[in-house]
Amino acid sequence: MNFASDNVMGASAPVLEAIMATNSGPMPAYGADPLTQAIEERFRDIFERDVAVFLTATGTGANALALSALVPPYGMVLCHQEAHVIDDECGAPEFFMHGAKLVGLPGDDSKLAVTDVAAFLDGLTRREKQMPPRALSVAQLTESGTLYGLDEIAAICAAAHERGLKVHMDGARFANALVTLGATPAEMTWKAGVDVLTFGATKNGCLAAEAIVFFDPALAEPMRWLRKRGGHTLSKGRLLGAQFEGYLADDHWLDNARHANAMADRLAQGLTALPGFRLAFPRGGNEVFVVTKAARAAAMRAKGCVFNDWSAASIPEARAPASDEIVARLVASFAATPEGVDAFLAVAAQT
Repeated sequence: MNFASDNVMGASAPVLEAIMATNSGPMPAYGADPLTQAIEERFRDIFERDVAVFLTATGTGANALALSALVPPYGMVLCHQEAHVIDDECGAPEFFMHGAKLVGLPGDDSKLAVTDVAAFLDGLTRREKQMPPRALSVAQLTESGTLYGLDEIAAICAAAHERGLKVHMDGARFANALVTLGATPAEMTWKAGVDVLTFGATKNGCLAAEAIVFFDPALAEPMRWLRKRGGHTLSKGRLLGAQFEGYLADDHWLDNARHANAMADRLAQGLTALPGFRLAFPRGGNEVFVVTKAARAAAMRAKGCVFNDWSAASIPEARAPASDEIVARLVASFAATPEGVDAFLAVAAQT
């Protein structure tokens, strides 16, 4: 009954099998192996265009390196005030950008509104006393498990581009968002105006594998040096390539996301059918955020249920928790089972 995070689970069988299949014998190091080269070509097929791809082992590293390729040390990056890049990465993006600043904007449901983005940018003097804005980072899914529609992504990207900013998408749960929208990877990224994507895989079945995808390869010119200097160029790079081989083959990554989303929907439907539970945020993928009494949450934990408390900062007033309530986050992974969900729901019903 552990729904604390999709990070608490291991790797899916096809990923592990791909690692074992490539484990024997020598291969060129530092990503020069044919497996990694083939995976980079696979990304070109997935996104329906020429892309520059750089594999890394962590999402924080991928986000920080991607932004460092877009923003000079004197620049500014806009994001939501609860975004992972500003609130959960220990300053890594600013460290890798050598002094560039992350600026967080408010917004309901952890989403940026295009009007707020435009108003903030238009309010800057663009004089040398202020850091010039150079990039905007948008999360898909957001920190509250919510989702940007394709039209919302396009509008935010257009507002950013009109004012000279590049757009980065933090896609830690990219696959979960994609299957919810029923869109293609191209439609949810470069066709909507995204310039660079952190393509997450670790949360959805890999051991430790993310990809930085540049939709304009010219923007990626410094990346091989930035990645090496940042400690993310693995000497045994084939182990990253192997993970992606197992992950992407036969649309396994999409199957994993569909399953995780379905288990999250089962959780959400089951909990909201019970008295004393209501959704804190609209569900966009494999995360469920519910409001319930703090005492009830404590009692469920005492019976073996595992989940995390969450911030209520971006919940609109009409959905905000009362003083004796908490927001609980439950995350369904690719490995979640109907039996595990139903066991959790049974405890909730009896508590």
